[in-house]
Amino acid sequence: MKTLVIVPTYNESENLPRLVEAVLAAAPELYLLIVDDNSPDGTGRLADEIVAKQSRVHVLHRAGKLGLGTAYIAGFRWALERGYDAVMEMDCDFSHDPQALPSFLEAAKEADVVIGSRYKGGIRVVDWPMQRLLLSYGASLYVRLITGMPVCDPTGGFKLFRRQVLAALDLGTIHSEGYGFQIEMNYRCWMAGFRVVEIPITFKDRRAGVSKISRRIVWEALWMVWRLAFANAFRRRPHQRPAA
Repeated sequence: MKTLVIVPTYNESENLPRLVEAVLAAAPELYLLIVDDNSPDGTGRLADEIVAKQSRVHVLHRAGKLGLGTAYIAGFRWALERGYDAVMEMDCDFSHDPQALPSFLEAAKEADVVIGSRYKGGIRVVDWPMQRLLLSYGASLYVRLITGMPVCDPTGGFKLFRRQVLAALDLGTIHSEGYGFQIEMNYRCWMAGFRVVEIPITFKDRRAGVSKISRRIVWEALWMVWRLAFANAFRRRPHQRPAA
């Protein structure tokens, strides 16, 4: 299954070369798309240098810091236009372990969406302050309560979508960012009747660089959950997908 791993970057020059090496080593069917938002630290130039040496790596340059959600949407469209069988989301900061990538490919044999879960069967988060852990775990409970979506880690950003999932969604109507983007993608996939599964992962705080999460992104996610639930009349189960 030819799979594209999308990695959005903004000032990730310390992490990018090692991440590229680790992703390519994880499985031969993996390809990498770097979506760089004109990083002031030269991440985009570094990506160009890597692309010149690695045929499985590509880069998409954007004019400025346009946000995580739009970076993934641009990457999804890029992948669909080029015929990839599956598309993955992954952070550049090593909080998502490249060694877990084969587990996603294996799970995708029986699923349409595979979510790397920090909270399925227990809590597996390393080096986070307690306040951030409580915020993240509390958000997952909040999302499940309001939407009824049976996902233990709805805000996580390590996941895989089969091609048919992204082709079926109206990507032009997705405008949320950060946590909200992850919740909305999961919810739309689940509500559309796709097979969504979670696999356990261990999440580690970033090795280098600075987190891009802001208070605005958190508040957007909190309110967006109500918008999704209201748009579906607070329906607590997915729609039945038509037979292929």
